[in-house]
Amino acid sequence: MRKFTGKIADRVGLPPGVLVYTGERVTEEARIGIIRYNGDSFEEKTAKSFDECVVLEKRTDVTWINVSGIHQVENLQNLGECFNIHPLILEDILSTDQRPKLEDLDDYVFILVKALDYDETSQGVILEQVCMVIGPNYVLSFQERESGLFRPIVERLKSGRGRLRRMGADYLAYALLDMVVDHYFVVLEQLGERIETLEEELISRPSTPSVQMVHRLRREMILLRKSVWPLREVIGTLGRQESPLVRESTVIYLRDVHDHTVQIIDTIETFRDMLTSMLDLYLSSMSNRLNAVMKVLTIIATIFMPLTFIAGIYGMNFRYMPELEWVWGYPAVLLVMLLIALTMLASFKAKKWL
Repeated sequence: MRKFTGKIADRVGLPPGVLVYTGERVTEEARIGIIRYNGDSFEEKTAKSFDECVVLEKRTDVTWINVSGIHQVENLQNLGECFNIHPLILEDILSTDQRPKLEDLDDYVFILVKALDYDETSQGVILEQVCMVIGPNYVLSFQERESGLFRPIVERLKSGRGRLRRMGADYLAYALLDMVVDHYFVVLEQLGERIETLEEELISRPSTPSVQMVHRLRREMILLRKSVWPLREVIGTLGRQESPLVRESTVIYLRDVHDHTVQIIDTIETFRDMLTSMLDLYLSSMSNRLNAVMKVLTIIATIFMPLTFIAGIYGMNFRYMPELEWVWGYPAVLLVMLLIALTMLASFKAKKWL
């Protein structure tokens, strides 16, 4: 249930704005990546802590600070003081059980989304909370751990190809959101392959492990739906240009991400319907198998009923039974029993019961 409820007990009873990390405990150190760029220059450096404020002295430059590992609360406190981030926003960043949402606080826009990845070892979906703070010329992004999710964005900035270096902070936020949404397609593709394989197994050889896998996949679909449905509202609100921090030139790209989100939701609903029908298919297959077994047993019992009757008659210990003194009595009774069995088998086959 960790994926669905989160670890809420750590902050029960605390006043609002108290910074407590409620995610999974990790041992690796946090990593802070600081990138400054414009159309002509690119600068990147990394740090393990955020001890001093980043001076945004060049208003034409875009500064991107990516924090990988939010378990070190002091880094968020320093960032909050530097960029004047509200304590309740910092609390939401540290509370990894939040639903996707967007908050416009005039000076900056706060976005919280869920990033998904697929683990080949456990064959399960990995959920990670990603938060962004979008300012006039800066973007702050927060990840629970180092995952390499945004590495392609860094490579695009470094190479200078495309419009990313020439656009502002709002376009960088769009690129980060687009990368999160693109990973949903990757996860759905891998889950779709598992569902197709499982469907073939349920048709050819239904088993208990197969139905257990169906239930596990249904849980994954619940997780996906919980993460994607609010995301549609978040991107839709951001794309309506209600904030002056989002320029009109970026809105069309946000609408494209919104369309992708709707497509992902449709795919998730399709997978949920398929998994529900697969459970019905499993129950029908098991019922058909049981009916086939009962049919065979019923036919065998029906054939042996008259044979048992004849054997019971000649098993009685009466002294005066004419057939007991007959030389051909034993083979004659066996022959009659055989003829009865063959006649019944022929009758069942003619009625297509066999």
